[in-house]
Amino acid sequence: MRYLAIILAACSLWTVSCNNSTETKKEETTITTEPKKAPESSLDAAGTGKLMTVVNDYYALKDALVATNAAKADEAAGKLNTSVDTMISYIKADSAHGKTMQPYLDTMAMNAKAVIAAKDETCEQKRVPFEKVSDAMFALLKTANLKNAGVYRQYCPMAFNEKGAYWLSNETEIKNPYYGKKMLECGEVTDSLK
Repeated sequence: MRYLAIILAACSLWTVSCNNSTETKKEETTITTEPKKAPESSLDAAGTGKLMTVVNDYYALKDALVATNAAKADEAAGKLNTSVDTMISYIKADSAHGKTMQPYLDTMAMNAKAVIAAKDETCEQKRVPFEKVSDAMFALLKTANLKNAGVYRQYCPMAFNEKGAYWLSNETEIKNPYYGKKMLECGEVTDSLK
């Protein structure tokens, strides 16, 4: 009888201690996360929104080249060209931003058209003007002082016969648009806009 009382007391203490440790663990794992900040730039809110449309259309073109899908690359380059034209119209009224951003937007528009003009199912010829689009895009985003957009500049040293080339991504994982499936993970993150 005495052993039974000791066993019951031990079980009761064990149950209470388990419940307390579970409650402590629940309290410890409650972590508050800050809400994600909206993208900002030196442009006003409407201009930043138009700039983000250009960025997202650029990502669609990059993703089409990663997939080596010529039809999707042409479609994405067309959308990019449209959003760049919209951005050009928007900044023309802004003398400060218009002068500094116009050359990059013009380069992007001209080379987005060159992507479409390159009739190449393997996307090899489409990747050449894409490099110029990528370089102009990064310069544009730096000029606009874009923040909170999660833009990563990535580099492949082997692109274009080891000349090397950059592109932008919204993730740190490497998905190389210059080689597609041939060397999907060739590259590294070299910069970011935070």
